[in-house]
Amino acid sequence: MSPTTSSTTQHDAGVGSAVAGRPTTMRAATHARYGDAVDVIELRDVDVPQPTADEVLIEVAASSLNAIDHHYVTGTPYPLRLMSGFRTPQRSIVGADVAGTVVATGSDVTGFSVGDDVVALVNGGGCARFVATTTAGMTLRPTTVSIDDAASTPVAGLTAIQGLLKHAGLRAGERVLVNGAAGGVGTFAVQIAAAAGAHVTAVCSGRNVEMVRALGADHVIDYTQADVADEVERTGERFDVVFDNVGNRPARTLARMLTGSGRVVLTTGPKSSRLLGPIRHMLTTRLSFLFRSAAFTSFVAEASADDLERLIQMIDSGAIRPAIDRVVGIDGVADGLAEIATGHTRAKIVVHPTESSGEAAGSGVADGG
Repeated sequence: MSPTTSSTTQHDAGVGSAVAGRPTTMRAATHARYGDAVDVIELRDVDVPQPTADEVLIEVAASSLNAIDHHYVTGTPYPLRLMSGFRTPQRSIVGADVAGTVVATGSDVTGFSVGDDVVALVNGGGCARFVATTTAGMTLRPTTVSIDDAASTPVAGLTAIQGLLKHAGLRAGERVLVNGAAGGVGTFAVQIAAAAGAHVTAVCSGRNVEMVRALGADHVIDYTQADVADEVERTGERFDVVFDNVGNRPARTLARMLTGSGRVVLTTGPKSSRLLGPIRHMLTTRLSFLFRSAAFTSFVAEASADDLERLIQMIDSGAIRPAIDRVVGIDGVADGLAEIATGHTRAKIVVHPTESSGEAAGSGVADGG
């Protein structure tokens, strides 16, 4: 259920104008051209956005980095530029995950008020002090859920919960394989599957085995020591759901891992091609499954206030907890995205946009790192 409140929504007088005591500019992690993060991201002073009638203005306490930020910064795969700008990026400030406080609301906004602590999925802009956004992907943040945990959740958490519960229809007692279990999405997927009562087999590198096991995986395969397909053939184990967050397996291999009623959910693929990136693998795998009995889904997470509220409630209850590798300041955004580009990120990288990395590291707590 979307968040509501009985209090009257508070508006800044004349939204779109400067408000006394609020700065008119802010430092942001921006990119004026497409390219590798370390080459194109600059810290610049930009104007504070002003919310339109259907938007709120959030003062950002924390954001976090995701593969989608890498894609928007590089402008790859190229079809993405149909949305982000063909020659130059329209979405020029990094950051899709936000946790902070509402400081202004547009005249058409209902359900949120100035002073509300919120967590949101936004259309870029999270790595700055302020961001303007609609409320479609926003929910209230209980004070019992930390800023860093909340900021880690939107993109990765929504991808995991929608993939497993909506697209795969995961049920208690089923067996699920999570490929790419140590990254942002994977660490959520392991926990959500375990919380749903599934038996979880997780695939990750050796350095992350203990972290992933602590998140609730029943069995962990170190892909540097054993090939998961070979292990499945050796043991005869089959899975009701394969949640593939890497995209490094052909359709025939995925199909051999499944039970008769098995389902594959694919979230990504190899990023080496600048033309199509993961889209090529996702399309070819989908086409291959047209000729197989197993169900197949590939998808991109949708902004959903209801799903985000459910995730925050699960964090609040202790059913799941975001795994955070480290907390950085705004000066750590470029290096964080460069690491994400390698495909071997460990858990989540949180950004405190008003701090340097030294200050952020002192104020944040790394969970599961």
